[in-house]
Amino acid sequence: MHALRPLLRKSLFNLFAATLACAALLAPRAASAEALLLIEADSGKVLQADNATVPWYPASVTKIMTAYVTLKAVKDGRLTLDTLLTVSPTAASQSPSKMGFRPGTQLTVDNALKMMMVKSANDMAVVLAEGVGGSIDGFSAMMNDTARKLGMTQTSYVNPNGLPADGQITSARDLGILARSFLRDLPEYEYFVHIPAIRFGKRVTGNFNKLIGRYPGADGFKTGFICASGYNLVASATRNGRRLIAVVLGSNSGTARAVKAAQLLERGFSQDNLTWLRPSLGTVENLVPVDASPPNLRDEMCGPHRKRPASDDDDALIAANGSPSGSASATGGEAQMTFFTAGLQPPLMKASELMASAPAAAEPVLVYTGPTRTGTALIAAVAADADQQAASKPRGKKSRVAKKPDAADKPKDAGKDASKDTKTAAVKPAAKPAEAKNDGKNDSKTATKPAAPKHAAAKHETATKPAEKPAASGDQKPAKPKAATKPAAKPANNS
Repeated sequence: MHALRPLLRKSLFNLFAATLACAALLAPRAASAEALLLIEADSGKVLQADNATVPWYPASVTKIMTAYVTLKAVKDGRLTLDTLLTVSPTAASQSPSKMGFRPGTQLTVDNALKMMMVKSANDMAVVLAEGVGGSIDGFSAMMNDTARKLGMTQTSYVNPNGLPADGQITSARDLGILARSFLRDLPEYEYFVHIPAIRFGKRVTGNFNKLIGRYPGADGFKTGFICASGYNLVASATRNGRRLIAVVLGSNSGTARAVKAAQLLERGFSQDNLTWLRPSLGTVENLVPVDASPPNLRDEMCGPHRKRPASDDDDALIAANGSPSGSASATGGEAQMTFFTAGLQPPLMKASELMASAPAAAEPVLVYTGPTRTGTALIAAVAADADQQAASKPRGKKSRVAKKPDAADKPKDAGKDASKDTKTAAVKPAAKPAEAKNDGKNDSKTATKPAAPKHAAAKHETATKPAEKPAASGDQKPAKPKAATKPAAKPANNS
């Protein structure tokens, strides 16, 4: 009898753990604006699906399809990674985030893909579209034809970059199908979906998928954001030879979507021991589409209640509001659930802490304009791009020196939607533009402080309302000093 007691105690403990896990799995989920999906990459088996077939605005995750169509053309021999493409006026006119090259600039398919996938450059998406499909409309038709062949029944495209447009729609289900197809059909080009960072000239841009370099085994895919869609992320990770794909649509910050994706992936990797407890959800292709209009999250994402304008990498907002998308409660609850579904093994680290940590050190990949180069020619090309960057800076600095210290100063590329409110000489730098810089936190250097006054008399000068041409502000009369105000940036609406 005494010998049976340890065995009985262990059986009761296991039963208790299984009961708790079952209760967590079967409990009704709170209503959420997010769409979530977790699938196995190889089999397409659905591990979790919440609002996964609700139509959604894709934003820059559209560029996964742009890369897929382009790389299929490369694989089929219609062009090569070394093929030179030219920046057209249409490409150059796209809204930020973008590289900002002048019309006529040439670069390879390889470099355009890297810039598009890491920086989420909208102009590079159009360069690729025009190079492969002849025009935006021609390439969009290729995208839609590909989506139909892959079984993406809820998806339609009208542009290659995800900027807001009628008819640009997808779903978490369809994005899961697309990610699986990319890995299955283009394994030799998988590298493009997990580049940690790029360096163009002297400017380094990190991947906006925060899982890259932070979450163990993370190896893809792409982020996206517009006001109407919220923060989107398609992410993949591999552990012990098993690859999972997570799709998160509609999170309220860049970090929140990464935390949620990490939680989904961690839960999926921890299910091996108790898979028998989960009801079968079938495969991603068998999920039944919902006939509805996509939710429009504009007010929630870019409304006046935001601490600052929404952007694709909104860490400061999270710090101000306390937690990303309710992740303070979700993290604790899901960490406990992971504890039980992992066979009573404690989690390695909370997802929120993991995303807040610094990414693993990685050498940025060089990108450049012009034809493919190697060796000393590559070094010269990178140096030439750096010189071009440096040559474009003095104009902004010169204009700041020419202006009076109290003039409202803003580099012309700092954001066309910035406010024209008055400022004093001690004014703070302009707020970072919203979606107009959605994927460009790391390399944006436009929101700089105005030149400090160099003599005591400048303290008594006050800001006056700038004329339509700031350079004409020299003859204005000093006004009664006012408290420094920070202009409110008007969020744009692009990816």
